[in-house]
Amino acid sequence: MRLSRFFLPTLKETPAEAAIVSHRLMLRAGMVRQESAGIYSWLPLGFRVLKKVEQIVREEQNRAGAIEILMPTIQPADLWRESQRYDAYGDEMLRIKDRNGRELLYGPTNEEMVTSIFKSFCRSYKELPKLLYHIQWKFRDERRPRFGVMRGREFLMKDTYSFDLTKEEAMKSYNRMFVAYMNTFARMGLQAFPMRAETGPIGGDLSHEFIILAENGESKVFCHRDLLDLPAPGLDVDFEGDLQPIVDERTALYAATEDVHDEAAFAKIPDDKKVSARGIEVGQVFYFGTKYSEPMKARVSHPQNGEVPVHMGSYGIGVSRIVGGLIEAFNDDAGIIWPRSVAPFDVGILSMRAGDEATDAACEQIYAGLCKAGLEPLYDDSDDRAGAKFSRMDLIGLPDQIIVGPRGLKDGVVEVKDRATGERVNLSPEAAIDQIIARHQRDIF
Repeated sequence: MRLSRFFLPTLKETPAEAAIVSHRLMLRAGMVRQESAGIYSWLPLGFRVLKKVEQIVREEQNRAGAIEILMPTIQPADLWRESQRYDAYGDEMLRIKDRNGRELLYGPTNEEMVTSIFKSFCRSYKELPKLLYHIQWKFRDERRPRFGVMRGREFLMKDTYSFDLTKEEAMKSYNRMFVAYMNTFARMGLQAFPMRAETGPIGGDLSHEFIILAENGESKVFCHRDLLDLPAPGLDVDFEGDLQPIVDERTALYAATEDVHDEAAFAKIPDDKKVSARGIEVGQVFYFGTKYSEPMKARVSHPQNGEVPVHMGSYGIGVSRIVGGLIEAFNDDAGIIWPRSVAPFDVGILSMRAGDEATDAACEQIYAGLCKAGLEPLYDDSDDRAGAKFSRMDLIGLPDQIIVGPRGLKDGVVEVKDRATGERVNLSPEAAIDQIIARHQRDIF
């Protein structure tokens, strides 16, 4: 993509309403535009990151055996009355009526609808287990929307729902999602730690939040330091095998959010192993048994036990929220530092003298070479001053920069800059292309 054709409305000044780093940088980098409290338009740069995050989430859900569907944003109120959650959910639910007076709502979550879908088509225990997911916009009327996309009212979420015959089988589905989440976040470059958590309005008695540690985290978390050293299971994990040992290894160590923190248990941890920090929730998993299947009569036939209610769980990842979490984790004074797997473009090409014949030719050669290799470069072909180009490229945080100018080209070289480390090397245009390709292949998990 050539910058002259792209839409990138960056800001020099930080908007007054931006209270945390991710919100400030998303506005300054032209990623989003606030339309009203907690509601944002995603501009091209931000939308590209959002789609990268969404695709990683999708690939790991598919790898774990979940099946993608798409449910509507607008749901009938009667479904929620059936589950007895309509009145209990509270003011966060946006309730509306259509022209015929039918009561509807803008879905804050989808347990009721997916349960209704399941019971319409699945009648036998032989059809279990089932893991269904979708990636859809949701709305929760937060009393105090803040921190940009980290706590907005409208947000993009991946939610998965499991249906199993027994609690024992349901725990296998829970483990699938637990392990898939660790791989998902690792592919984005994030360290996300599973911690026991409150179930809230979703219900049930078992839940883990996946937390990234951050100074601007919205809640306090407590854990054993050794948890922070455990790696993700890896993409070769066998989802058809026994995942319990992987889950046990991560849940044996103390880790809890503030809502369920046990100070007595935490006190037993050696002082040098205690971690008390702030964290950002990027995903949560729940097992809630028959909370929805019982009142909504989602049953399957069983040869010994007749009709029995299915055991369910739900598993959410805040796709749009992760974009803010990534920026909180990866930034410096100059701007964002994207991990390569989620960067809006793979590399930035900076022309130090647009219109100069040799410089233009070298930029075009590099641009074409990177595109041919399957990478997505952003070519700054503007006639802005060098300082403005450097600042803009650092602000938007592309992993690599190739700086092309007449002075270097006289010696047959261009400059390659690693955004994360600041390292700069002079290479021939051909070698620069090869190095960027190698870095990209090395760093994609």
